[in-house]
Amino acid sequence: MTNASTGKTGPVGVGFIGAGVISDQYLENLVKFPDVKVVFIADLDLARAKAQADKYSVALSGTVDELLANADVEIVVNLTIPAAHAEVDLKCIAAGKHVWSEKPYALSRESAREVAVAADKAGVLVCVAPDTIMGGGIQTGLRAIQDGKIGTPLTAMTMFQVGGPESWHPSPEFLFAKGAGPLMDMGPYYLSTLVSIFGPAARVTGTGSKSRDTRVIATGPKAGTEFPVEVPTHVGAMIEFESGASAQCIFSFESALFRMGFVEINGTEGTISLPDPNMFDGDSELHLGPEPEQITKVELTGPTHGRGTGVLEMAQAIREGRKVRIPGEIALHVLDIMISISEAIESKTWVEVKSTLAPIEALPVSWDPADATLS
Repeated sequence: MTNASTGKTGPVGVGFIGAGVISDQYLENLVKFPDVKVVFIADLDLARAKAQADKYSVALSGTVDELLANADVEIVVNLTIPAAHAEVDLKCIAAGKHVWSEKPYALSRESAREVAVAADKAGVLVCVAPDTIMGGGIQTGLRAIQDGKIGTPLTAMTMFQVGGPESWHPSPEFLFAKGAGPLMDMGPYYLSTLVSIFGPAARVTGTGSKSRDTRVIATGPKAGTEFPVEVPTHVGAMIEFESGASAQCIFSFESALFRMGFVEINGTEGTISLPDPNMFDGDSELHLGPEPEQITKVELTGPTHGRGTGVLEMAQAIREGRKVRIPGEIALHVLDIMISISEAIESKTWVEVKSTLAPIEALPVSWDPADATLS
């Protein structure tokens, strides 16, 4: 959708719902970007909200209702657990706020559509992570592909495999609950990258497993605590795109051999390996043949600031009354893909992906989140 101008000028006010682990990565950037101003941090744990506000020199902290009543908050950054995303988004929309939410969009197609319809009726935006696809790393690779460096892209392979976040996360239970697991937690990074290259998916299939029914927290104040595993912790998926291209993907919390950020795109004229789609930097590597002289590095161009970049671009779009460059429709389609993969695992069949997606263009090389464009 195209945004209606609010009539306001200057930096866009931002509030946070959720002051947990991931909030640091967002706040470190958003308190520095000149086109936004963080004005409020809310959390169920009021002490934690205040601690983050003090740490980043944010003036106000408190409850969700207090944040939503604050007229200076125009965009709410929703950093709640996946099970709460849709509920919190709807509450923000009802208060007339734009929303940037952590992934996934929701836990079901129905709740995601409810959010999208409510936002459209209210005339507000809902955009969803990851904004890593806006980083210089992926954008450089995307530009190389759109410039024809590998010819027509035809196939892809992606791989994410680790031992599991319970080894480092102090409270990892939600990452093994319904709506998470390696597919829903890590899939958005890889799948958002793939649809940026190939366009919408048409159908999927997959297989999944879990190595054990419980896991144990290894670090932090809850170390030694056992918790249940509710979802597959290893997923292998195949995706066929509307264009006829295809991809094979692995998402796993079951490997002692860590492989993160493996994304290879094969075209009619060559292959490109992209940097980690969970990061904002990294060079791509172009392979036009097996010989050393046929392998070249595609050096990164563009911003590498990190999480919060999408919030910043959304704020600029709101002020300028234009479309956002990474619209919420990407996350809606990626959610549909992930739910379809889960359905395919259960049914042991191919599942049609019914949503679609408009083509996604690479960002201008000159775009820089550090520029003050709204002052």
